Amino acid sequence: MARKRNRTTADPRLRGFWALVARWLKRLVPERSLDLAGERAAARFLRRRGYRIVAQRDRSALGEIDLVAIDGKTVVFVEVKTREGQEAGHPSEAVDNAKRRRLARLGLAYLKRHHLLGYPARFDVVAVTWPHGRRRPTIEHFQNAFDASGE
Repeated sequence: MARKRNRTTADPRLRGFWALVARWLKRLVPERSLDLAGERAAARFLRRRGYRIVAQRDRSALGEIDLVAIDGKTVVFVEVKTREGQEAGHPSEAVDNAKRRRLARLGLAYLKRHHLLGYPARFDVVAVTWPHGRRRPTIEHFQNAFDASGE
């Protein structure tokens, strides 16, 4: 009995078509693609430094935490900011006081939800600069970037 071939992978024209669709979609929503790529790069960066990533893009009614990691016995809430360049300033500058307060509330809610209030926690910022056309970004990690008061 002859096996059926998967047409999407067997026909080079269809592969080319889907590659074209993927490039078109990436251009259609480039910022979201850049954000996701930056978060993935930040997670890889932190894993290489011994962090254990326990949650990515954790959503609640209050908002979203980009990454939640464990560093030793410390719960680390990581805000990832990705930019193509520094024309609008350094990516870490986008974490203003309002964002810090929101992240502090999100972190506390996460600790309560997962019964982790007895563990130390901190807030880190990972700045990812990924110029268009480059394969690898520049990544900067700011440990303990701010405290839970949001200041």
